[in-house]
Amino acid sequence: MRSILVTIATLTLIGCGQKSETPPAHPLADMVLTNGNVVTVDDALPRSEAVAITGDRITAVGTAADIFPYIGDQTEVIDLEGKTAIPGFIEGHGHYTSFGGSLLILDFRYANSFAEIVSMVEAAVDETEPGEWIIGRGWHQDKWDVKEDVLIEGLPVHDSLSAVTPDNPAMLIHTSGHGVFVNQKAMTLVEMGNDTAPPEGGEIVRDETGRATGMMRESAQDVFRQAFSGHQGRRPAGIAEDEMRRMVTLAGEESLRNGITSFQDLGTSFAEVDLIKRMADEGNVPVRLWMAFEEQAADMEGRLAEYRMVGYGNNFLTVRAIGEKVLDGALGTHGGWLLEPYSDLPRTSGLNVVPIEEIEASARLAMDHDYQLAIQGIGDRAYRELLNIYEAEFARHPEKTDMRWRIEHAQVIHPDDIDRTVALNVIPAVQGIFACSDGPWVVDRLGPERTRERGYIFNTLAEAGLVPTNGTDPPVDEIDPIASFHCSVTRILPDGTEFQPQEVYSRERALYSYTMGNAIAAFEEDIKGSITPGKLADITILSQDLTTVPNDEIMNTDVIMTILGGEVRYRDGEIVN
Repeated sequence: MRSILVTIATLTLIGCGQKSETPPAHPLADMVLTNGNVVTVDDALPRSEAVAITGDRITAVGTAADIFPYIGDQTEVIDLEGKTAIPGFIEGHGHYTSFGGSLLILDFRYANSFAEIVSMVEAAVDETEPGEWIIGRGWHQDKWDVKEDVLIEGLPVHDSLSAVTPDNPAMLIHTSGHGVFVNQKAMTLVEMGNDTAPPEGGEIVRDETGRATGMMRESAQDVFRQAFSGHQGRRPAGIAEDEMRRMVTLAGEESLRNGITSFQDLGTSFAEVDLIKRMADEGNVPVRLWMAFEEQAADMEGRLAEYRMVGYGNNFLTVRAIGEKVLDGALGTHGGWLLEPYSDLPRTSGLNVVPIEEIEASARLAMDHDYQLAIQGIGDRAYRELLNIYEAEFARHPEKTDMRWRIEHAQVIHPDDIDRTVALNVIPAVQGIFACSDGPWVVDRLGPERTRERGYIFNTLAEAGLVPTNGTDPPVDEIDPIASFHCSVTRILPDGTEFQPQEVYSRERALYSYTMGNAIAAFEEDIKGSITPGKLADITILSQDLTTVPNDEIMNTDVIMTILGGEVRYRDGEIVN
C-alpha cells in the first residue's frame, strides 16, 4: 500500500496561487489534512476536503482552499490523496485490561474442535513450569466443526484435557467470559468435588452420574478465577504492575491499529484506575478511556466521590459509571436470563447472576454520586428487570432528567419494553458484530418466532428514537470496527445467509453508532464523535469510504492512519510513538 505523502505545504499541493504575505487572521495550524474525502458525521457540514488542527483540537473544516490560509512554515501537511477521513472510532463496550491480557494467553477463537484446543494446551505444557496455570480464551462450542464423542449439553468432558495437564491447573475461558472449562488439577486445587454445591447464580455442569464435566457457568467460575488471581498475586513485588502496564499498552496499540481513539471500559477496579491514573500523569495511556467500576456496592460506598473524573490527563481518563455488573449470563452458555425457557435447553430460562438487591444498591450509589449505571441485560427477563430498577430510581429523583443509564448488550428485548426504554431515556448499548458471530446459533437458543420478534433488534431500537451504539466487546470478539460495521449493514453470516436482515443499519447510522452515538452514550458528544471545530482532533483515515463502497468490499477497507489529539499514532501498519 502506497504511504500517504506527508509534506510541508507547497503551491502545487493545493493549487491556490501565490502565498500571501498578509499576516494570517487566525492562528496557523500545527497539522492540516487536505485533498481528502472527509466524512464529518456533523449535519452542519456532512462532507468536506480538508481539516486544520491546532494543538489537540480541530480548528477548521472545509475545502482545500478554505484551509489553505491555516498553513504556515511549521505546519505538517498530510495529503490524503482522496482517502476517507472519519471521526476516530469509539469502542462502545469492551474490557480494556482483559483485552490486553488476552493478547498474552492462548487464543482459541479459531479452533475447530475441543481436540484442537487440547493440543494447543498440551504444547503450552512444555513451556510451563509445574504448578503454573495455563490460561486461554475464545472458545465457543457452537463454532466447532468437529463435535466430540462425549457431550453433556453440547459440551465436552475434561478427561482429555486433564490427561495432558497432570501438573498444571488449566482454565479455558469461554469467548463470552461467562463460563470457564477447567481440568482436574484446577478442581482439585479449589477442593471441588462431585458433591460440591454450585454458588448462587452459577452452575457446575455434571454428567448423568453427577461427576463434574469441567464446565463452570457464570458464578461457578469465580472460585477458579480467584485461585488464579491469588496465584498471580503471590509473585514478587512489581511484577503485577509491570504486567498490567503491558496490558494497558498492548490494548491501546491494538486499538490504534484498528482506528480506535477512545475505548469504553465496562468493568474496572479501583486498583486498575489508580494505575491508569498514574500512567495518565506520565502521558503513557495510549487511547482515551471511559471507565466503569465493577465493584460490590458495599466496597464502592464512600469511595465514588473521590474517584469521579471527567477528562483527566488531557481527556485521556474519565471515570463516571458503574458497570458491567452482570444481571444475567450469556446466551452462548445458556446463561442469558429469559422470560421463557431456552428452546434447545428447556430445563432452564438462564441465570440471574448478580442479585437484584445488589443492582438496586448500585443504582442508589450511581444516583447519589452522579454516575451513569451500565449493567448487562442480555436476556429479555434481565432487560425488563433492569428497566424496573432504573424506573424506580428515576421516580425517586424526578429532578434528574438526563442520566443516560445504559443496558449493556441488550440482545433479547420483549416488544413491550421498547417504549419503556424510550420513555426512560435508557441507552441500549449494543455490539453490531454479535448479530453475525451469534447469528448461526441464536435461533437454536430462542426458536424462530422469538428470535424474529426479540433477537438483536438493533435497528428497531434506533428507529424508536434510541441512541444507536456499536462495538465489539473485546476480548469477546475481535476489536475490529470494520467487521462490526459490515455486520451492522449486512447481517451476513459465514454461510452467506442473513440473520434478521430487517434489522440492518443504514451506512450513515452504522458510522454514527461507532462515533457520535457512542460519544453521546458517554456524555462526550461535546468533544468527540464528529469532525467539528473545537472538538478533539481524533481522526481515522481509511482506504475507502464505508458509506459508499459495495457490501462485498467493506471488509477490504484498511485503516491507513490513526490521529489522536492532533498526533499521528498509527500509520501504514506501524505504531508511532
